[in-house]
Amino acid sequence: MSWYPLTWSTRPSTAECGRIKGYHDITRYPEARLIPGLVLFRWDAPLFFANAELFHERVLDAVASSPTPVRWLVVSAEPVTSVDVTAADAVCELDDTLHTAGIELCFAEMKDPVKDKLERFELFARFGERRFFRTLEEAVSAYLASRPVEWVDWEDRTP
Repeated sequence: MSWYPLTWSTRPSTAECGRIKGYHDITRYPEARLIPGLVLFRWDAPLFFANAELFHERVLDAVASSPTPVRWLVVSAEPVTSVDVTAADAVCELDDTLHTAGIELCFAEMKDPVKDKLERFELFARFGERRFFRTLEEAVSAYLASRPVEWVDWEDRTP
């Protein structure tokens, strides 16, 4: 029984999310709509030395599987309860990789104690407050305001 928490945190579930009455895993909700150029990526565990490389790989896999060229990747970080220094380094490497590809890395729904750790690791200064959003909705709105994207939200459609 003691192996379960370690396995859960070293190989956590992840999801690319689409819009359907909120934001949900597109593999479970195939009718969820993707926003062109935006990847919403959920990581369901703390980020630490034992899973930092996997995080990096899965984010890049999500980018590679996007049906449209990616301009922003938003990590839905509510499930992330902690970050260690190794993971902070991996996030910096990921940001460099994505930046080279013209992709902006952002975070949404991150808990304040996790933000405090990022601040101690000087990541908050690196990213700037503009790349942290309180909600996924705020992140999506900021993305849509910054890019000419053809997108009509479900709630905005006329019957």
